[in-house]
Amino acid sequence: MIPELNIGRDGATSAEAPWADGQQSSSKNLKLVLLGLALVAAAILFASSNDRLSRFFEGVVASWTADPVETAKAAKKKAIAKLITETETDSIVPAAEGADAVARNALLPVSTLPVEAARPFIMPTISLAQSTNAQRCLTQAIYYEAATESDAGKAAVAQVILNRMKHPAYPNTVCGVIYQGSSRPGCQFSFACDGSMRRAPMPALWRRSAEIARAALSGHVEVSVGMATHYHANYVLPRWAPKLTKIEQIGAHIFYRWPGSWGKPRAFSDAYAGAEFIPAFSQLYQGGAALAETSPGEAIAVEGVPPPRDPTDHRADNDVGGRVDVTKGWVPNIPDPTQSKSRFDSLTSQQGPVATPEPQPGK
Repeated sequence: MIPELNIGRDGATSAEAPWADGQQSSSKNLKLVLLGLALVAAAILFASSNDRLSRFFEGVVASWTADPVETAKAAKKKAIAKLITETETDSIVPAAEGADAVARNALLPVSTLPVEAARPFIMPTISLAQSTNAQRCLTQAIYYEAATESDAGKAAVAQVILNRMKHPAYPNTVCGVIYQGSSRPGCQFSFACDGSMRRAPMPALWRRSAEIARAALSGHVEVSVGMATHYHANYVLPRWAPKLTKIEQIGAHIFYRWPGSWGKPRAFSDAYAGAEFIPAFSQLYQGGAALAETSPGEAIAVEGVPPPRDPTDHRADNDVGGRVDVTKGWVPNIPDPTQSKSRFDSLTSQQGPVATPEPQPGK
């Protein structure tokens, strides 16, 4: 092949081989590759000393290798956890109150999906003390949250508590659900941490609340609120309300369920734990106003109506001892005094002579 002759400005000619351009192009590409590698290395070194960039690169690498299904599950789990946190901590700072809240609550759309009823809950056979605690906790919640509401409104509050008890986001006992977060402001049920229990209940309303509680623990289902796990009064608008699925309003209370699959019946799969515990009043956050009414160190007396006497409780009212469990075939019996004395004499005769007390010094 004959090389081309190029004539320069000075009239001189030069011969250039056709492969010269290729060599120059390869050299430029190599330089660009090396420069790119140097920049990547510099970015990696910089990112290793910067937490935000380091997390970004880790996320990019993880997105290249992650399973799309697992990634979607992780994202959903993270979103649910965030929503739970918002509903637990944001209740003390509503987005609106009063007439403004009533108007804005009315604008929130009600779900058009069918309302799916919860499965009945029947209190299993547990100790009398545990079942009494569960009934008392539920009665307290119904009374202090909905004493002046209709029976449907009271039953709806009880249904929310039982729904929560079956859901993995909450404790697995009645009292555990009701007193969740009660040692701090913004607890799950406001009466448990705002000092409301300092007010003695009205007997008639307390008795009705107790009847609603017993029915709920015996299988009654308030179908109108379905799988609701949240509610609030219509004169406040929590910031989490638009993020949940609005189901129904009964009286002054608006009821919501979790959005998506977490609000479906199959999500309510947790078993009842059965260890019912009522915290001491001194362990509860009693609210700023309640604390201000008492002097430092002063005990707060809590009055209330005692729970109904269990028919199997055979104690006298002034008895501080135990109970007789008639389900085991034991029958209350007062022994004959003569038999008691003869039995006492028989036992003491087997123990030897009675020891004479030794004289005390100075006596």
